[in-house]
Amino acid sequence: MALDKIKSYFHASGSGLRKAFLERSEELQSLRYALSLYTQTTDTLIKTFVKNQTTQVIRKNRIEATERKKVEEEEPPPPDEKKKKKRKKKKEKEGEAKAEPEAKPAEPEPTDLALPDSTGPKVPFEIIEKIEPTVNIQGSAPPDLPSTSDNVGEVSIQVDLFTHPGTGEHKVTVKVVAANDLKWHTTSMFRPFVEVNMIGPHLSDKRRKHSTKSKSNNWAPKYNETFHFILGNEDEPDAYELNICVKDYCFAREDHLIGIGILQLRDIVEPGSCACWTVLGKSLYMNDTGWTILRILSQRTNDEVAREFVRLKSECRSVGGEP
Repeated sequence: MALDKIKSYFHASGSGLRKAFLERSEELQSLRYALSLYTQTTDTLIKTFVKNQTTQVIRKNRIEATERKKVEEEEPPPPDEKKKKKRKKKKEKEGEAKAEPEAKPAEPEPTDLALPDSTGPKVPFEIIEKIEPTVNIQGSAPPDLPSTSDNVGEVSIQVDLFTHPGTGEHKVTVKVVAANDLKWHTTSMFRPFVEVNMIGPHLSDKRRKHSTKSKSNNWAPKYNETFHFILGNEDEPDAYELNICVKDYCFAREDHLIGIGILQLRDIVEPGSCACWTVLGKSLYMNDTGWTILRILSQRTNDEVAREFVRLKSECRSVGGEP
C-alpha cells in the first residue's frame, strides 16, 4: 500500500518521474525487500538471519586452523615415507660433515617474513597464519567488522552432526571442553559458566539452551560437559547456528556476560564434526539486513522464540568486567 502511494506521488500519471526509473532504483528495491520481511514468519526471518549474517564475530580462522591440525594428526605419513625421510636427513648430515664449509654470517631463515618498510623483528609464518583475515596489518578492522581488540577469551568445543538415514532428522552433539584467557575483572567471587543456545527455524517445541556448571575463581576453567540438540528434518543444518556465551554466575541477580561467540553449522556440514576454539567477542555485529530483522522481531512481544532471539543478539558484555 505504501509503495503504491509513493509510485503514484512521483509518477503522477506520466507527469512526474518515469516509472522505469523508479523500478531501477536501488533505494526502492531495498525498501520493497524491507517491507516484505514484515510479512514473513518468525522461523523464516531467523533462517534468513542465520544465512545472511556470516561475520557476527571473529571465528573462522581459528576453526579452520584446528581442523587442519586435526586432519594432520589423524593422517600420519606412511611408514615407508618416514624411513625415506630419515635416510635422506642422514645423508645430508654426512655430506655437511665432509664438506665443512667456512663459517658465514647468519642469514635469516626462509620461514621468516618481514613487513614492508619494517625495521623491527621479523614475524614467523606460523604466527602470520593466525592473524584473522578480517584484520589488516595495522590491526584495525574494515568497516562494520569486529576488531581484534574485542577478543575477550575463547571456548574449546567439539561439535558432531548426525542425520538419521531414515527420517532425515538432524541431531547435534556439543561438548564444551574448556574456556581460556577470560578477560574479566572482579573484586568478588568469579564463577564462569558456558551457555550454549541453538538458533534456527522450527525449534519452538524443542530444547534450545544448555548450560555448564560454574567454576569458582578460574579464568581458564575446564568443563568437559556434553549436550544434545534435536533439529528435526524441516530444514538443512546450514539454517542453524550455535550461540556460545560465557557468563559470570550471580546469585539472585542477572548473570554478567563476559563474551559471546558464534559457530554456524554450515561450517561443519561437510566434515560432519569440528573441534575448535571459538573466539569470544564483546557483542555481535550485524549488517543492515540483520538489524532490520532484529527490529521486526522485537515488535513481536507475544512470540517467545522472537523475544529470546532478540535478547541473544542484543546482549553486550557487562561494563563492570572491564579492568
